[in-house]
Amino acid sequence: MHRPTAARTLCLALAAAAPALAAAQEAYPTRPITIVVPYAAGGTSDGQVRMFQDALGKELGQPIVVDNRPGASGAIAAQLVARARPDGYTLLYPNNGVLTTPLLNDKAGYDAFKDLRPVTLTSVVPMVLVVNKAVPADDAKSFFEWARKQPKGVMYASAGTASYGHLSTARLIQLSGIKAEHIPYKGEAASTMAARTGEVQMLVTTPSSAMLGQVQQGNLKLLGVGTREPSSVVPGTPPLNRAVPGYEAQAWFGVMAPSGTPDAVVERLNAAFRKVMADDGLKTRLLATGAVARTTSPAEFAQMMRTESDQLREIVTQFNIKAE
Repeated sequence: MHRPTAARTLCLALAAAAPALAAAQEAYPTRPITIVVPYAAGGTSDGQVRMFQDALGKELGQPIVVDNRPGASGAIAAQLVARARPDGYTLLYPNNGVLTTPLLNDKAGYDAFKDLRPVTLTSVVPMVLVVNKAVPADDAKSFFEWARKQPKGVMYASAGTASYGHLSTARLIQLSGIKAEHIPYKGEAASTMAARTGEVQMLVTTPSSAMLGQVQQGNLKLLGVGTREPSSVVPGTPPLNRAVPGYEAQAWFGVMAPSGTPDAVVERLNAAFRKVMADDGLKTRLLATGAVARTTSPAEFAQMMRTESDQLREIVTQFNIKAE
């Protein structure tokens, strides 16, 4: 009687196990999924996740648990997810900060490209340029022409040193060739007030309702938006790249998983997010907060992150930006 060799026995065992492994992957998910938010409850990131939390849970057939882990400019949350089991049950909901934190802090404890895997973009919030009402310019082109003629340059505000607004403005200064001095404030409200009162001449920030209210009252002039094309967030506002070629600035939010998460799981998550974020009701709710729903493939998200990371590294080096 022929006895199977050890190698043949192993092959038979693997063949028998293959359907079970495939079924396990196809069954994902089989238990609740946790989305780790790098910021406190009630913030923009937390609010967005809670907007799609129920719909995503229904699409995936499992509850979505929100875990807020603020601190260390998002590094605490990023480290937690980077060290989690790569099975699709622990995800990160980062914004641009997942790229800037390691650039500014060599002790961030994670590498955004080696330790995390992009799943999809979920939304973008365009940055806008506003100036004080006393600035003698009503469009971006005339503003930069005026700014270049100022012997001492102009002053600009941000919500804090190394904030995305700070980095976005530095990029605009780099490409436009103007001279400008950075005045950091504690938060968006304070930086908006500084532009309103004339303590600074310019501000690149997100289009909050409070800031847009100052524009409507005539206290600030809205000169441009940081998207490639006109944005539905600020209808009628021209893109800044028409005055400063190559400029683009928008805060983004997305989903990442631990490095090593299987392709099948990433694809399942990507498909679920694409379907959920396409809902018209969700798009309307996001737009009311200044965000535009936008999804990508994992590869598109990864390429976008690499391009932005290269630009940010250049800015941080050129302007000698340090984390506070």
